[in-house]
Amino acid sequence: MIESTTPSGPVRRADPAGRTGYTGPPRKLRTRRALHGALSTASVLVATFVLSPVPMASALGPTPSPSQSALQLPVIPAQLGVSGSACTRASRTTMTAVPWAQQSLEIARAQQLSQGSGVTVAVVDTGVSSSAPALAGRVSALGPAGHDCVGHGTFVAGLIAARSSAGVGFSGVAPGARILAVRGTDQWGTADPRLVASGIRAAVDAGAEVIDVSLALQADTAGLTSAVAYAARHDVLVVAAATPDNTYNSGSAPVAFWPAARPGVLSVEDVDIDGARPNGSLNPARADLAAPGDGVTSIGPAGRGHFIGNGSSVAAALVAGAAALVRAYHPDLTAPQVAQRLEATAYPATVPRLDPYGALVSVLPAAAARSGPGPSSAIRLAAPVSHGNAAERACAVAAACAALALCVWAAAALGRRRRGSVAAAVTPSAGG
Repeated sequence: MIESTTPSGPVRRADPAGRTGYTGPPRKLRTRRALHGALSTASVLVATFVLSPVPMASALGPTPSPSQSALQLPVIPAQLGVSGSACTRASRTTMTAVPWAQQSLEIARAQQLSQGSGVTVAVVDTGVSSSAPALAGRVSALGPAGHDCVGHGTFVAGLIAARSSAGVGFSGVAPGARILAVRGTDQWGTADPRLVASGIRAAVDAGAEVIDVSLALQADTAGLTSAVAYAARHDVLVVAAATPDNTYNSGSAPVAFWPAARPGVLSVEDVDIDGARPNGSLNPARADLAAPGDGVTSIGPAGRGHFIGNGSSVAAALVAGAAALVRAYHPDLTAPQVAQRLEATAYPATVPRLDPYGALVSVLPAAAARSGPGPSSAIRLAAPVSHGNAAERACAVAAACAALALCVWAAAALGRRRRGSVAAAVTPSAGG
């Protein structure tokens, strides 16, 4: 069969019997269609892998578990339990990588704008070791709270304000803030409602602008109610754990714990690396914010090693650190306005998830900025896009461009091959 062409008309094929038939559009048009198809395919690749709101980590494989290094760290106790128990010893393991909680909250990004300098955060817990290297020179204590036998209060204070050092990936949310140590337990970590109430009042009198209460008590008292009201009158933000640590009861009805359940207190619950409550977690009567609280890294009461901790007290510490960032960056805001900003700029979820950077830079409507905490004035933003995968997204762009180039090359090669076939078909034979 012989193929022939006309300058502008369709291609026809003739067989030895002389029959002819239309076989398609001109060669140039077929080449243009092939190139158009290649460009369309490449555009789909770019739209799928670059512009998709799904985080690249999810597209490339399963979500990683908490830091591999953190899995080797000792667990910080919430209490020692027995009077006279030996105090918690220093950890011998150092976290060299940036822990998952700091990555998830994009702490480094927020710290480019604020480090909480000039803000004092009180920690009502087991005390805070004034000799902890990562908090050196920034801890003051009320009474005996400068000694922390259990280590939990120091762990919490580290999440709020620990400074990093060479070779260490961990740092607190607000490394420029100061810590005020307040004892809300006995020496071995057993909570005492009277100590919590008096500690809140004493922290207010000592000049704290944010008070972090790690303890979630089963009953409210007149002293707690009075102490929370006292803090509110003095424009001090109280952040509290929504549920007790190390207490599990899967499927339970909502339970109120104090002082988190009191109006005006910013109540915080813990979530894991996937943004869900850890298995078997208690369901609080109210939670205003959620933050990482499962396998979270921080410092211990002595030495430079690190521990991991779990629970709402851990999550509350991260929120208290974010509150310090906001109070330093927006010093004109009142305590209720700081709480409102943290809630309004959080990632949308059943319980909104903390976003420290968003709390610093978001512009809120004037009405929302003037109002206190409350769901009616909260802003619900669009589903968040992962901000921590710049390198992966760059790789996706490069891959899409490479696919585009390959498709264009293939289309061009196809066109050249067809032109060669036509030329060979119409070349006169030697005997012609």
